[in-house]
Amino acid sequence: MNLIPANQMDMKKVEQFLEKNEGINKASLVRAGYVVEVSGEIVGCFSLETMEEGIYWLKQLYINQTNASKLPVLLEAILTLAKQQQAKSVYVHSHQPVVDILLEALQFHPQKEKMFVDKYKRDEGNWWLYHVS
Repeated sequence: MNLIPANQMDMKKVEQFLEKNEGINKASLVRAGYVVEVSGEIVGCFSLETMEEGIYWLKQLYINQTNASKLPVLLEAILTLAKQQQAKSVYVHSHQPVVDILLEALQFHPQKEKMFVDKYKRDEGNWWLYHVS
C-alpha cells in the first residue's frame, strides 16, 4: 500500500478514480490529499488538512469495498504520515459506527466540547482526537 500526494499522481488515474467514487471533493483531494495505491491501482484516498499549526483534520477518508479490510493499516499509515509532518493532533469526524469502533481501538478519543469541535460543528456523526506522540 502506497500513500501518494494526489497532486503528484497521474491526473488521468485520479480522474478515473473520482468518476467511480462520487462524493469526493477533488479540490480538497488535490490540495491536501493523498491517494492510496495498491498494485498500481488507486483504491482509496484521504485529505489531511492543516487546521492550525500541528493540528490536522483527517477528511474524506475512503477505501473501496474490495480493500476495506486494509482500513486499520491505512489509518496507522496516515498517523505515521501525520507524525512525519510534525502533527500534534489529528481529528476525525466519523459517520459510521464501524469506524467509531476502529478509531477507539486505535486509541482515538471521543470529543464533545472542545474548541476544535465547536469551531467545525457537524450535526451527525462523532468527533475523535488522536494525540500524536
